[in-house]
Amino acid sequence: MINREESHDEIGNNHIGSCAQNPLRKDAFDLSDDEKIEIIKKDVKNILLTLGMDLTDDSMKGTPNRVAKMFVKEIFGGLNPDRKPKASTFDNNYKYGEMLVEKNIIVYSTCEHHLLPIIGRAHVAYISNGTVIGLSKMNRIVEYYAKRPQVQERLTMQIVQELQNALGTEDVACVIDAKHLCVNSRGISDIESSTVTSEFGGKFKEAQARREFLDYIKLETKF
Repeated sequence: MINREESHDEIGNNHIGSCAQNPLRKDAFDLSDDEKIEIIKKDVKNILLTLGMDLTDDSMKGTPNRVAKMFVKEIFGGLNPDRKPKASTFDNNYKYGEMLVEKNIIVYSTCEHHLLPIIGRAHVAYISNGTVIGLSKMNRIVEYYAKRPQVQERLTMQIVQELQNALGTEDVACVIDAKHLCVNSRGISDIESSTVTSEFGGKFKEAQARREFLDYIKLETKF
């Protein structure tokens, strides 16, 4: 009989997502960033000491603080709704009615099962129904949702949903092709494999639009 801890390990080792939204507690933002950094710094210090590291060494002295700041303000900064980019939209005055594709948006995220990097590229497209969004905002939306403990399927869905809300249209698509270091550097240690996820909304559910989008991106991603 598998116990609860073994069951949780099985879910994580097989990279199974259990929630469509990032699992945050209701009190997630009761502490300030500085307060979180102080707590995490102590925890990182304890981990390193437990592993046997000498934190009096000049190279290691600042590591707990550096890691804590990195967690709160950088690689997990997308958890904080205050950092959500404003998705400025504009009227489509030039009446462009075809597909707009933003290819090869770099994705740096973190697997929520092992806290190891996910590195890849996102390809995003939409068809305007009268509203357009700045190209850099598409990159920033990808970056915002990537900077949190993630599973790739959820990240793909969140990007599409955010753009659908901003643009007021269902006609949005996203494909992500990424390497997971929890697969590449541990466990099976397969350094060649990558994971591809997709989310298609509105017209992109139709074969012709979906095929046109996939022809544009061709998924010849190099890492």
